[in-house]
Amino acid sequence: MSMKGKFKNLFGLEDEYEIIHEEIQEQNEPKEPEEKNNVVSLKSVQSSSKVVLCEPRSYNEVQEIADHVVNRRSVVMNLQRVDAQQARQIIDFMSGTVYAMSGHIRKLGAQTFLCTPDHVEISGNITEVMEDYDPGQRW
Repeated sequence: MSMKGKFKNLFGLEDEYEIIHEEIQEQNEPKEPEEKNNVVSLKSVQSSSKVVLCEPRSYNEVQEIADHVVNRRSVVMNLQRVDAQQARQIIDFMSGTVYAMSGHIRKLGAQTFLCTPDHVEISGNITEVMEDYDPGQRW
């Protein structure tokens, strides 16, 4: 080894030179764009959407149905198994719940309703042609 090489080894200058050289080389390389953490997977959005089918037998079950809407699930209610007065009370209660959640309530059939929270968009209309209907039964 030459005197110059021994001097570098003694003071460790050769190692620093390599480190400095590597840092300069890293600075000259083009940087890759940093990944952003604000990307949302569509699978997670789709898996959280649920539709619950309910067929209450009395007004006492309305709180359980309303909890589904509060938990951001859509609810389809079939009110054929309750009498007209209880069905009106259920619709009134669910209308208040949906309003509080900034959601929507739509009539799908004679006694079938769709209640959705605010993140669900409903488009289209279902027209109901009722030739023989009881005006007291219609809500």
